[in-house]
Amino acid sequence: GPSNSEGAGKVSFLKKVPALKDGDFTLAECTAILLYLSRKYNTPDHWYPSDIQKRARVDEYLSWHHANIRANAPKTMWIKVLIPLFTGQPLPSEKLQEVMEGLSTSLKQFEERFLQDKAFIIGSEISLADLVAIVELMQPVGVGCDIFEDRPRLMEWRRRVEDAVGKELFFQAHEMILNIKELSNIQIDPQLKEHLAPVLMKMLK
Repeated sequence: GPSNSEGAGKVSFLKKVPALKDGDFTLAECTAILLYLSRKYNTPDHWYPSDIQKRARVDEYLSWHHANIRANAPKTMWIKVLIPLFTGQPLPSEKLQEVMEGLSTSLKQFEERFLQDKAFIIGSEISLADLVAIVELMQPVGVGCDIFEDRPRLMEWRRRVEDAVGKELFFQAHEMILNIKELSNIQIDPQLKEHLAPVLMKMLK
């Protein structure tokens, strides 16, 4: 149901997704959820390394990610699909150009500061940092903004992430994002439109 409902508030005090309910325990925020799951299920060490310096590198990326990749990449989806869907009006092309310029700056920093000449963000093995990065970067791809084109180092990293996760699982996980344009064909409840349109517009300010 709607994330602002009373029931949602019992799962996440923020009334936002993603949220985790594990028995009587509830948790909000995707990074906290990923770290919780990796610890609870004792996942292979490379996801969130026990080595204190490697772990710090994962934390470093996760801290940088929110104000950079996450601050820009999802907006491409809002601009090209979600906001027109809920408002009935397309946004000016200048808005997308502005977001793409910000994303381009973030991608340059991502390649030069974090990826460098390594296979993955923290070295030779995939980690939570790579997972958090790739799911954000697939969102522009889903709306026709191929950010990997003309960025061979970024493209090779994406291929390595696909191989590490498994191509079938990778594309299954991103199926909804890669088919996000199909949302433009669905009918939206008028009350939901009225509620979400100003929220989405506010996100772009």
